[in-house]
This record gives sequence, structure tokens and C-alpha cells, in this order.
Amino acid sequence: MLDAGGGCAAKYAAGRLEELLAGFVPASSEDLLVGLSPADDAAVYRLDDERALVFTTDFFPPMVDDPALFGAIAAANALNDIFAMGARPLLALSIAAFPEELPLETVRAILDASAEKVAEAGGVLAGGHTIRDDTPKYGLAAIGTVRPDAIWRKNEARPGDALFLTKPLGTGLVLTAAHKRAAREEEVAAAVESMTELNGRAAEALRPFEPNAVTDVSGFGLFGHAREMAERSGVRIVLDGGSLPALPGALAAARRGLKTGGDQRNREYVAGFLTLDGLSDDLSTLAFDPQTSGGLLISLPPQRSAVLAASFQAEDLFLALVGRVEQGNGVEVVP
Repeated sequence: MLDAGGGCAAKYAAGRLEELLAGFVPASSEDLLVGLSPADDAAVYRLDDERALVFTTDFFPPMVDDPALFGAIAAANALNDIFAMGARPLLALSIAAFPEELPLETVRAILDASAEKVAEAGGVLAGGHTIRDDTPKYGLAAIGTVRPDAIWRKNEARPGDALFLTKPLGTGLVLTAAHKRAAREEEVAAAVESMTELNGRAAEALRPFEPNAVTDVSGFGLFGHAREMAERSGVRIVLDGGSLPALPGALAAARRGLKTGGDQRNREYVAGFLTLDGLSDDLSTLAFDPQTSGGLLISLPPQRSAVLAASFQAEDLFLALVGRVEQGNGVEVVP
């Protein structure tokens, strides 16, 4: 068993990360299609006119005490950055830090579950690197492939676009409630199902619709990732507070005043960029909540919205219309 309490809530504060990277300029290359100017969900390097490599890494401490679930969730979370760029996973390597006293069967359960999730995504877990650490940590370095002209970026949302979300929110809230024994078994099960679900099927269903911008919602919460999309696209994102989808038990946890450690950092990150117009405290807490293996936030031309919704429904995939893109800047939430 593992000491749960990590996941994407353990991410470095977004504002501090921006400050850290402000002076870092990677070596220039005409084949580096996506790097830090601007940063996105993964780096993309062009091999030729037909192929580009998408490379990402993600790891964190456990957020559940079951080793196999931890491995599956950590793998899904890392692979979802590949899907958010419009790519398909190819290869992954484990990034692991474990106490030496941790039973080998526990470590093996993490690795086996991760390998199964990588295989489900269409890739291969081919090795990795492990060090000793008092706090268990696990994740992946993952590579995928995409056509250079079919990359999904987060900085190309356009005024008039509709905004969709492919998973409900609230993983951090539900897990926090579970740790305090304030969540029902079925609520925890729904959160675990969401976190272990790859965004691959959603990405495949989305691909024919050629979205303008895509990002996955993870540790910075919906508001934080919406801020990134708005700021880097030079637009204003308007979210419909009443349409924000929640996992079972998430809003109840928010009403109890429960929050993860990442909540305050996410609030600080969007301060000055976010306008809340009468949104209830529980819904705002839901949108600040750090998500582990969250869904895709999609910016799509409005004329394609109805067919997209029908396509997702036909594939039995979750999809929620959560807002729109306008001219301007920042993020606004209307009740």
C-alpha cells in the first residue's frame, strides 16, 4: 500500500514555473516546431514533411494507495499530453523513485499496470530509470508521432469558437474527501475511472473536426489551463459556470470546504486574469481544483459543434459545452 496524497496537485506552482523559465532560451532549430516559445503540452520536433516526434514527461507522488491504480493513473496522465497535441503514442520510458524498503511486489504492480496502459494507448513501455527516494514517485517520458501540419496547439483559439471539455472535473476534491473518509465508494470509483481513462478515444473522435486549439486539463485546474489558452491565443475565454461538469461527490466536497494543496496556487496563478461574475464558491472551487489525468479542453469553430457532439454521443464519449471564445483577453466566468 502507498501513502496517498500527490497526483497533479503536487505540480510546481504555475506562476513560479513561468518565473523560472522566463530567462531560459533553448537552442533554436527550424525543426523544433513546438518548444517554449510558446510552451505547450509537449515538445514537437519535425523529422521530415510527413512525420514529427511529440515528446513529453510527467510524474508525481501517489494519489491513491493501490499500487496498480497508481501506475495506471500516472501512465494515463503522462500519455494524455501526447493526445493533447493530436499525436499517437509510440514509446514510453518509466521515471521512478521508490524507497528501498517498498516491497518489490508493490513496485512490480505499478510497473505492470503502467505497461498495460501504455499498450492500451498503442505504445510500448520499453524501460526507464529508477532511483531511491523516501517518497514514491512514478511517471513516464513518452514519445508520439504526428504530421507536422496536424499538430494541436493551445495558442490558436479564435473568436467565435465553442469550448468543450471531454471529462468532468473534481478528481482532486473527490480524492481529498476520500482521504478524510468523507466520500462514498461509488464517488471514488467514478473518479478513479476518470483518471485511468486515456484521452485517446476522445482525440480520435475529435481528429476529423480539425480543432483550432486543444490542451489537457491537469494540475493548474480548468481556470489555469483556460488562462494559458486565452493568453497564448490572444483571446478572451468566457466559461459558463452553470455548465461546468462535476464528478459525483466533487461539489459536495467543495461545499464542505475541502480543497487540495494546489487550490491556492491555482488561484494565485489566475489572479488578475480571471473575472468571476456571481459564480458560487463550490463551482469556483471545482474549476480551481487540480485535475489528475483530466480531459481535453477544445476550441472548435461553432459550425462544427453539433456534429462533434453527435459524434461523441455515438461513440459513448463524454462531452460538455462549457463556453466560447471572444475577442479580448483573460478569462470570464458567467453564472
